[in-house]
Formats: sequence, structure tokens, C-alpha cells
Amino acid sequence: MRNVLICTIQTSSQYSYMKKYKLLLLVFISLKLSAQTITGFSSNDTASQLQTEQKFDAQLNADHIGATIKQLSSRPHNLGSAGSKAVADTILNRYKSYGFDAHIETFTVLFPTPKTRVLEMIAPTSYKALLKEPALKEDATSGQEDQLPTYNAWSADGDVTAALVFVNYGLPQDYDKLAEMGIDVKGKIVIAKYGHSWRGIKPKVAQEHGAVGCIIYSDPMDDGYFQGEVYPEGAYKNEYGVQRGSVMDMPIYPGDPLTPNVGADSSAIRLDRSAATNLLKIPVLPISYHDAKPLLESLDGPVVPDGWQGALPFTYHMGAGKTKVHLKLEFNWNMVPCYDVIAMIKGAQYPDEWVMRGNHHDAWVNGADDPISGQSAMLEEAKAIGELLKTGWKPKRTIVYCSWDGEEPALIGSTEFAEEHTKELQQKAIVYINSDGNGRGFLGAGGSHALQTLVDEVAKTVNDPQTNVSVFDRWKANKAANASTTTAKKDALNITEFQLSALGSGSDYSPFLQHLGLPSLDFGFGGEDGGGEYHSIYDSYDDYRRFKDPTFAYGVALAKVAGHTVLRMADADVLPFDFSKLYKTTDGYANDLMDMTKDMRDATAVENQLLTRNDYKLASDPTKIYIQPAPKDEVPFLDFSPLQNALSSLKTSTDSLNAGLKKMNASSNENINLELAHAEQQLLFENGLPRRSWYKHSLYAPGFYTGYGVKTLPGIREAIEQRNWKEAQDEIDLTAQSIEKFAAYLNTIKP
Repeated sequence: MRNVLICTIQTSSQYSYMKKYKLLLLVFISLKLSAQTITGFSSNDTASQLQTEQKFDAQLNADHIGATIKQLSSRPHNLGSAGSKAVADTILNRYKSYGFDAHIETFTVLFPTPKTRVLEMIAPTSYKALLKEPALKEDATSGQEDQLPTYNAWSADGDVTAALVFVNYGLPQDYDKLAEMGIDVKGKIVIAKYGHSWRGIKPKVAQEHGAVGCIIYSDPMDDGYFQGEVYPEGAYKNEYGVQRGSVMDMPIYPGDPLTPNVGADSSAIRLDRSAATNLLKIPVLPISYHDAKPLLESLDGPVVPDGWQGALPFTYHMGAGKTKVHLKLEFNWNMVPCYDVIAMIKGAQYPDEWVMRGNHHDAWVNGADDPISGQSAMLEEAKAIGELLKTGWKPKRTIVYCSWDGEEPALIGSTEFAEEHTKELQQKAIVYINSDGNGRGFLGAGGSHALQTLVDEVAKTVNDPQTNVSVFDRWKANKAANASTTTAKKDALNITEFQLSALGSGSDYSPFLQHLGLPSLDFGFGGEDGGGEYHSIYDSYDDYRRFKDPTFAYGVALAKVAGHTVLRMADADVLPFDFSKLYKTTDGYANDLMDMTKDMRDATAVENQLLTRNDYKLASDPTKIYIQPAPKDEVPFLDFSPLQNALSSLKTSTDSLNAGLKKMNASSNENINLELAHAEQQLLFENGLPRRSWYKHSLYAPGFYTGYGVKTLPGIREAIEQRNWKEAQDEIDLTAQSIEKFAAYLNTIKP
């Protein structure tokens, strides 16, 4: 009894103490929150916003995210499949249960699936490729029916037999080296390594050089045993793993290839497939390094140049001799349904201002990582927003959550939606926030640089689950750790603001940013989740829980970063656009172009001078045959002054606007938010980029020869890279006009 009595006395005493402690804690938290500031919020609203975000965070559950990943990746669900419809219906019901007004918007689109796949070596020996990934007992879903076989979507039908040539990564510079070595791929079949560019660039460049077929394989140097233990013992690609994927020429335009610029609804006028300019004319097939090994081992001809050797256990040769292969591909060119799930919470004050959030739901096979990890985090955000609604909270602006279909083949669901609703989106959407696959590691964020301050502030308030420092601090530490010099490490450690990267392509932000000019962001964690499951049957729940994000904690981290961004854009008094950051970034791009042009001019002069010397030799190895290249055209003077003047005008405009925004009363001008949100549309080229008018943004585009990789100030940069000097000067002038128009628009915004 004594122990019990003492316990009772202590509990009574503790109650009084804890009551006082809780009151003091609440006062401390309130003071702390009121001391913080958030761009776009008044001091009175900041504390309330941070409390809303805390309530949001409290609803996020890692185990629930893991369960969602398991459920949605339990069966194959590629575009047009029964699995895709089942996943879309599950997501739809989730949104409705969270209190969203949700529906499925269906488009009818072209999607090829394989009917015939044959790859065989017919000389000097025979080998028939397996073209199959085996089921594994350690991976519960790897042997399911209805899995798409290994193939590249948008390959042409074809039946070709030809000599085989190894072309390294199949990039333009690799073909320059082939030309130096006297090797022509015209009429040949090429074999290229995955990596160093988007896969669709490899057959595109091969086709431009006259190849009649293209084979792509994952070399174990880049994606296999050279990197670590292979699946199922480790995370990396085993010898049978194959990366499926699209090879549509998406740098021309993405989406349904038969309906460019319009939504693929029932009334759409469709092109004949032969008229689609983003479709290849040659057959393309991805293979495993098991199937690549006998082909590469049989090649004769010169030994490959430095840097071309892979990790298979033999010396690589160029080919174009005795090794001949037969490649036969046929496809079912079917029209299939594309199911976009659209869910909305109507804004209480500004229903015609939309904060859009998206992640795709379709996969090549089961897709636990790509895209279900991101989709599950996004659904967790929607669930948390639904819980906020139950407390009486309402967003000021409309929140729209979008689960896209058809991203994998060609960003189809998002592109068709953007093309179908162009006018409404350009009037109402104030931001599009994207994610895709997600894993353990560091925050990656890219997008419109006027939103850099917003992202910086969010990144500093979300903790990394592994280190418990902010995701900003961990991002900065990673930059310092990976810096190559002591000076670069110091510079990284001195960074005070999160740096947004520029966006190229490869996910669903592309139609919103680069076609419609809507401010866009893309979020995801990674860097410590490496592996070789990408687009294979092994992108499964079993793989994900072992190697990608075992506790699903980074799903919560993604939900916090994206969710806080959604909430701040939805409830800001003044939308947190900082166009001075966009000016500073664009000015850096312009200086980089001027430096690049000078370096090219100097390098060309030196190279041409060397070519005139009698004692100059292109190669010291007498066993290798090289053809001396012709001198390059000299780099002419390019007049960058229009661009410099435009940027000077932009600086003046952004300085003036920022000064006005700091002084304004948040409620003094309700129209200013849409004016701020529409500003980036002024940076669109009316006629788009050269040879690809679908891409209209003057600051950001996927590279014509990089695919996913971004080109900044793309009209100018790519003209210079291609040594098209007249076009370069024309694009300088056009880009300057675009920036002048943007600056003039900012001058019309009166806080």
C-alpha cells in the first residue's frame, strides 16, 4: 500500500505540474510560431498557417503509405490494362472517402504493345535472345500474368537483318568518334548502352545516321554487378533484368501522337500514324546484359576507344564486320482508354484560383517505386487534407489532386488533360506541383525559379527522417560531401538558400510548365535508394521494402514537403512569387551562354590550327585507323546585347515589384494574385521552339538530343551547340523580346 500511496501522491503533484508545463509549452509554441514568418502571409496569419501544417503532419502515417504501396503495386497496371482501371477506381474511391469531389476523365489514345519480338545472331555463330525476365521466389509478384513483355514502346514495326555495330551510349558525340574511326552505321543495326541520356535519343540519333535498327542494353558497368550485389541478393540489376520504356521522340511533342495540341477526346481529329513526327521509323528493342553478352563478344573490328569499355568480361570491339543479327518486331497499334483521376476541394474565398498537385498511377509492370511510391505519398496528403476539412478548415483556394494515367509511354494523361483544358488552366491554375517515384535520401526539387523562396522556406521546416535535421541542411551537406574541390565544399557549406534545379522532361510537369507556361515544381527524395529495378518486373513491393525506403519514412517526408507547399499556395494572402530569383537565375544562364560561345571560339581556333600542322597526329596507336576531321567553321561574333538589355529591364521590374509587395496590405488588392500567377505565361514563345513548336517556354525545355535533360534558354543554347549561327542570333533576339514582354507585364502589376 505504501508504494501505491506514494505513487498516488506523486501523480497528484505531477498533475498540477504538468498542467502548468503544458500551458507554458503552448505559450512557448505560440510565441515561436508568431516569431516565424512565411513569405506571402501576414504576421497574424503565419502562426495559424504553421499550426495547420502541424495538424496536417500529425495525420501522415508511414505504415499507411507502405500499405498503399503494397495494394496499388499488387498487380500489373500499364496504360490500357484492366489493372490500370482497377488502380484508377481504387484511387477514385480513396479521394471520395477523404471528402474530395472526384471523377475519372477518360481519353482514348494510341498505345502499342508487342505482338512479335525476335532477336537472333545469325553469324558468325547462332544465338537466339531470351527476351524474358524470370520470376524469383524472393519476389512475390515477379511471376504474375498480364505483365508487359520487355520492349520499347513506339518502336517501329520492322524485320531487318544487318551487321552489328557497337555505338557506346549512342549519343551524337559517339557517332563523331565512329566517323573518325571510319565506321559508318548506314544500313547497320546498332547496339547502344543505356545511360548518359534518355533512351529515346539513342534510336533517334541512330536513325539520323542511317541505321536500320537499334538494340539497347544495360551494361553491368552502369546498371548491374559492377555497382553492387544484384537482385534478389542486392538492389542492382541482375543479368536478366531489362529496362522497358518509351522511345517516342518526346522532345518534339509528348502525349498521344495522333492528337498534338488537342485533347484526345471523342471529337478529336486524329493524324494518320505515318504523319506523327515524333514516331520512329526503325525497330528498337531493349535487352538484358545476359542477351547482350554473346552479341558483343562476337564483334570484331577495332578495339573500342577509351571510355567505351563496359564491365562484361571481354574486350569490346566496334563491329561492322562478321557479326550479323536479325531483328523482327511487330506491334498491336491499339486505341486504349486513359484514366485520369481528378479530385477537387473547392476554395472558400478564391474558387477560381487552382493549386494543382499531380503524380501518375500507371506503370510498365507493378511499379512499386515508379510511380506508386510517389502516388502513395500524394494520397496520404489527400487523406491529411480530408482530416483538416473535418475540423472546419477550408482552403482559400481550390485544391486539385490529379492521378495521371499513361505517363510512362509519353506523359499521355497529363498532356491530354492540359491540351483539353488549356484555356481554363491558363486562367485558373496558379501552380502545378508534381512528384513521381520516391526513395531514401536527399530532397530533389526543380521548377519555376520564381518559387525558389517558397521551396527554401518549406525545406527548412521539414525534418529528414534519417538524420533529424532539416531536409535543407541534409541537402546542403550532401552537396558539400560530393563537391570535387575544397573551394567547392566550402561554397556548398556557405549556401543559405535551397537551389531549385531547372526542369527538362521525364514527368508530368512538362505540359503544364513548357506548353502552358504555368508555374511548376517537381519534388522527390533519392540518392540512397540505388538499384536496377527500374521499369522491370522487379520494381515490386518486395524490392521497395528491402532496398528503396524500408520504413516508408521518406514517403512521409515527401508528403510533408509537397503538402506544405500545397497548403501555403492555397492559403497565402499574397502568392509567394519572387521574380527577382527568376531574374538572377536567367541572368546566370545568359552569362553561361556568353562564356560558352567564347570557349567554343577559342577551342575552334586551337583545333583548326593543330589540323594545319604537319606533325599533328590524331592517334598514336598504329593499330587504330582514324580519319582526320575537316576544320570547323569559325565561331562568329554573336550580339548578346538585346538579351543583356532585356535582362537589365527585368531587374528593374523585379526590384520595383518586390518593393511594392513589401509595402502592400495583403487585402488591398485581391486581383494581384492572379496577375502574379499569370506572369510566367508571358515567357512563352508564340510559335514555340525551332522544329518543335509544342515547347513554348523561352527559359526551359528538354534538350533535343538529351531528352530528359534540361536546356536553359533553349532556343539560343541549342543553336549554338549545333553551330547554327544565324539561328542563334535569331533566337537571342526572340528570347530578348520574350523577356522584355515579361518585364513589361511585371510593370503593370501594382501592389
